[in-house]
Amino acid sequence: MADRTLTIEPLTAEAFAPFGQVIELTGAHHYPINNGMTERYHDLARVELAGTEARPLISIFRGQPYALPLSLKMVERHPFGSQAFYPLSDAPWLVIVAADSSGAPGRPRVFRPATGQGANIAINTWHSVLTPLERESEYLVVDRGGAGTNLEEHFFDEPYTIGST
Repeated sequence: MADRTLTIEPLTAEAFAPFGQVIELTGAHHYPINNGMTERYHDLARVELAGTEARPLISIFRGQPYALPLSLKMVERHPFGSQAFYPLSDAPWLVIVAADSSGAPGRPRVFRPATGQGANIAINTWHSVLTPLERESEYLVVDRGGAGTNLEEHFFDEPYTIGST
């Protein structure tokens, strides 16, 4: 039987690149606006939209906390749009993603963002549901609205276990 235990990794731009972009101020292109009273951190992630009548949506998700160890039974993907999550608090959370393997998810990877980091999950990338830890948390979410079914779910025959941090 294959090892079904997943290790939590720090979220870095390099490690997350196959799955999308890390949203963070560190290293971002920025410049002053509004007569120097505001610093604009520019173009932090690629919003991807495909399909009929595609339009960007801005939402706030309020997620209930999960406890570790966590049983990962399902992942999903969105074939017509990226999905960006940016936390509105400093509560810990996880980003769980998997590369595609012939139309199904491969072995998942688990990332723990540092305070001030968000994640933009690229179009058609397998990922888990929103996974806050410790307490209820809110996230600013940018994703796709429009015609067509933009959700595909995959249930693992045998769940993965995500250990403690």
